[in-house]
Amino acid sequence: MRRLLTIGENRLELMMVEVQEQRERLLHAIVLALGVAAFGLLGGITLTGAVVVLLWDYSPLAVFLALTALYCAAAVFLYRRLTLMLRDWKNLPDTLDQLRKDRECLEKSLP
Repeated sequence: MRRLLTIGENRLELMMVEVQEQRERLLHAIVLALGVAAFGLLGGITLTGAVVVLLWDYSPLAVFLALTALYCAAAVFLYRRLTLMLRDWKNLPDTLDQLRKDRECLEKSLP
């Protein structure tokens, strides 16, 4: 019976590895989606160029600096959110803990 429980635990840990691989694939898909979004952003850059041209007579340097600060602040904010999310990401930690507790309980109850 103990061998069966050990095999079951090993199978679950193998599943965890597969879940991790799926997470990495998902992250790769997100990176590709961000690439698509970046090229979509080029359309927004065109709009930014129109704003710059429109406000050029007031202060060209101030317009560029303001837009640069705005875009950099947004990028830093989103980067921080992403790194915090990835740092705290865990795959099924409670499942493994519960399986170990169940195994210990079964070992105590079975002779």
